[in-house]
Amino acid sequence: MFALSELTCLHEPSSGSKLLKPWWEVFMDCLVVLMLMLSVLAGTVLLSRDKVVCLPVVDAAATAASSTDSRTNHSSPAGGGVPVEINPSGETSARPAKRKPLVYQQYVFISQVCYHQALPWYSRFSPYMALLQTLLLLASGSFWLHLPLTSARVEHFLAVLAKCVESPWTTRSLSHAALHETTVNLPEGAGFRDHKAPPPGTPTPPHARHRCSVDSGTDSPSLGRATAPLGPAPPSVAPPPGPRGVAPAAGAGERAGQGGVSLDRSDSEQARALFERVRKFRAHCESSDVIYKVYVSQTLFKLLASGLIVGLSAPLLGSMAFTHVCHPGKEGELLGYSTFQCAHTLASLLHKLLLAYLLLLASYGLLNLYALGWIAHSSLRQYSFSVPRDPTPLGDVPDLTNDLAFLLHMADQYDPLLAQRLSVFLSPVSETRLLEENLERRWGPEELRALVVEDPEGGPGLTLGALPRLPPALYTLGHLRTLRLERVAHARLGAQVAAMASLRELHLDHCPLALEPGALAFLQEHLEVLHLSFSAASELPAWVYSLRSLHQLHLSGPLGCEGPGGRGWALGSLRPLRRLRVLVLRGALQRIPAELAEVAGGLARLELHNGGLRLLHSGGLKRLAGLAELRLRDCRLDRLPGGLAALPRLRTLDLGHNDLRSLEEPPGLGPLRALTSLTLDHNRLLLLPPGVGALRGLEALDLAFNQLQSLPPALFTLPSLRRLLLGGNLLRALPPAVGELRRLAELDLSENRLERLPAELFCCSELRVLSAAHNALGALPPAVGRLGLLCRLDLRGNPLEDLPPELATCPGLRGSGGGAGGLVVEDRLLRTLPCWARDLLVQTPAPPSGPPSRPGSGIFPPSRPGSGTFPRFSTNQWNFHSALESRI
Repeated sequence: MFALSELTCLHEPSSGSKLLKPWWEVFMDCLVVLMLMLSVLAGTVLLSRDKVVCLPVVDAAATAASSTDSRTNHSSPAGGGVPVEINPSGETSARPAKRKPLVYQQYVFISQVCYHQALPWYSRFSPYMALLQTLLLLASGSFWLHLPLTSARVEHFLAVLAKCVESPWTTRSLSHAALHETTVNLPEGAGFRDHKAPPPGTPTPPHARHRCSVDSGTDSPSLGRATAPLGPAPPSVAPPPGPRGVAPAAGAGERAGQGGVSLDRSDSEQARALFERVRKFRAHCESSDVIYKVYVSQTLFKLLASGLIVGLSAPLLGSMAFTHVCHPGKEGELLGYSTFQCAHTLASLLHKLLLAYLLLLASYGLLNLYALGWIAHSSLRQYSFSVPRDPTPLGDVPDLTNDLAFLLHMADQYDPLLAQRLSVFLSPVSETRLLEENLERRWGPEELRALVVEDPEGGPGLTLGALPRLPPALYTLGHLRTLRLERVAHARLGAQVAAMASLRELHLDHCPLALEPGALAFLQEHLEVLHLSFSAASELPAWVYSLRSLHQLHLSGPLGCEGPGGRGWALGSLRPLRRLRVLVLRGALQRIPAELAEVAGGLARLELHNGGLRLLHSGGLKRLAGLAELRLRDCRLDRLPGGLAALPRLRTLDLGHNDLRSLEEPPGLGPLRALTSLTLDHNRLLLLPPGVGALRGLEALDLAFNQLQSLPPALFTLPSLRRLLLGGNLLRALPPAVGELRRLAELDLSENRLERLPAELFCCSELRVLSAAHNALGALPPAVGRLGLLCRLDLRGNPLEDLPPELATCPGLRGSGGGAGGLVVEDRLLRTLPCWARDLLVQTPAPPSGPPSRPGSGIFPPSRPGSGTFPRFSTNQWNFHSALESRI
């Protein structure tokens, strides 16, 4: 037994597939049903009533011979017998028996014999052949709907189409488009402002109610009918785009389309899921045209089959006669007759039924011929919604190809409105409107304010990532200083950005931003810092070069292009950026771009992070005489850049993460008299040249992670040196001359091979940070207690046996307890201290006296290289694990 629901499930696909059957397919199905009925009727009649009636035929000669024989027989002996005839040769033969009237059984016998011998085969088997032919046509009529290769796509298409018809978003989007089209087609001077509303209480006429209800749905019972309330007015048609990256201003129609009552959350989520489903189904169906090929092959087969059947059956139709002459042969001799006249009782009925069958079959073939003509005349593998047959109100729907286009052509023959319903979920404008409503719902003003945090400068900042669009509530954050956009698919700033009067810094991380003219004018006057990350130079918007108030520009992406001089500058001219002071490039260049000379007059800081590509030509630095800070990192430099001698104002030089082996090649570092910070970490330096002593103004020197085994005496003659990083080298001893660095405030000796610290080191009374971790120190001199300003001491990873109690006399180390600040050692070493010293080191320090400092700056305000004082930091700001992490 089976349930009735199982039959219902089996019936559902057939009921939905009728949407893909054009009128000729439906007509052919009806013809096949009629042919099936005729063939079944003819076969039933043939099985139940088919027979022939035969009578013997007696000719004149046979009659005369029979009378002569009868006279002769009277003279024969009484015993009688079979008459015998004597031949001239002497042989005797039996004479034909005397013909007598046949009895009923003999008539039945001869009728059966003549039915199989005299009746044509077409009269006996034509109904059965017609039945088989009809079943073949019936099976091939909808073969493309049931073939496993195509039925999956067909069923998926019908399911998607049903969802599109039932979605409330479909009705709302078509209402938008219809209202917009009505508004555009209004004559000039006419509008909604001229419409006078009826007085309250006046009933709405029926025709007005129908005119206001815009529904492009269908009454198909298989898909149902979607109903939803009308939404807001649609956006206006987008005008032609402006320059690259500058979007046209939003029209009044678009601003009006953003109002109105929005869908509830469940309907909105279902619409978003349906957009994604339609997108994937489109990509799947447009990858091949298998359904189209199967349908064309099926139509050709049906045409050839119907033509062949009609061509072979029409000549045989004439053989279906009422009377037939039968010569049964030996079976007739038994009865005494050689010829019988037979009548086929069903000949006339079968002739008429089969004639009607062939006429229906000919009509079936003509319909297939029409279908082939329609296929040849129409481009079924291309579907455009802009064709005037019944254009969709949404004008931005892309053209479709292959199987999806074919299925829509077939659906158009049933109801063109179905394609309009599907076009809602193919339209970028419709998806954009839905995303904007979702953004308004999920990213309101309160939600955005909760995400605002402080940026590195202490101002309010906001980061938005992985959004389809910018939420409209963003323009309500007037106090925002920094805006960071990460991978926002369709980011666009409108003229409302003028309400964000405090906006000064903008980060675009793989986010192509389009600007309206009003937004561009605002950014040209207010934007000071711009960070751009991109995947191709063509993604850099053109409006970047028009930001005349820009002070800092950070570019990260493929900046180089192949040229005669190697991999050069791939971007445009920087001449309009007259106020540019800082330029940071993170890309792959083989030379310093000559275009930088266009902003050389104001450029004070240049950074190039080359990503491991060798910088072959650095002569372009000669044109940047006004540079105060230069950073060339990860450029695989094996010597000092040649243009350094032309930078007399250079105060900061960073050549870290390169392949430098020596600094002695002329002109060396001697011409850089104004240098205050030199970073040479992560190179291959073996020796430090004595010429470093000529840098009398040097305050910070980073030599971490090189191959230094000794230090020149000239290094300890620098009177202004306050920060010296030597971690990650091969030093075995620290020269006693280090005590001459009276202003030294930070010293990093970690990850070397030091066995002891010289006592002269503790004469540096201003030393605040000392890192000697991961060395071979066997003892710590008691003179460490003379460092009254010491606030950070790292001794981890050394074979120390105990600690001197004099450490407790350093106020900056108190309250550390072996934690992240103050004294950083193993717990076992803390236990070697006297109780009074250990108690002083683990007690909580008193809060500092004096005026409070601003948040994020610690106890002492920060300073920069070149200032009169070295920056002083609180203990909770120092956390060294390597020299690389100890940079300020």
